[in-house]
Amino acid sequence: MSPLLRVVLFEPEKAGNVGNVARTCAVLGAELHLIRPFGFHLHDREFRRAVMDYLEGVTLHEHASWTAFQASLEPGARVWAFSTHATTLYTRAGFQRGDYLCFGSESRGLPVWLREGLPALRLPQPGGGRSLNLAVAVGAAAFEAGRQIEGW
Repeated sequence: MSPLLRVVLFEPEKAGNVGNVARTCAVLGAELHLIRPFGFHLHDREFRRAVMDYLEGVTLHEHASWTAFQASLEPGARVWAFSTHATTLYTRAGFQRGDYLCFGSESRGLPVWLREGLPALRLPQPGGGRSLNLAVAVGAAAFEAGRQIEGW
């Protein structure tokens, strides 16, 4: 059986954010896919401190590039891009077991060429601001996807 979901981080920059995302994946039973280059090393102290002992509960996949990630996908895989530029709210996605939720780097988000090639979703930001913290955005989206899939 496929995992509940799969979280994809495209060129993440901050070890602490990735560690926190890994913890979220561990508690949800989600896979974590990291697409290089990273702005840190997986052996960084900050990453280890953020992920704590949860890394043992995460299926972690590293990909050398977006192309390598795409080559790993099974036919029919659904990949959702998350972006502040999207018009569709994430609550309207109709998530399914095994979906990929793709997020961009902390400072740049997803590049235009990537988000325009995928169905794109946004989290509401009624108070304004440029964007949510990466780990917060992943948490909100992943738990909504889990709620839709499992009916929590």
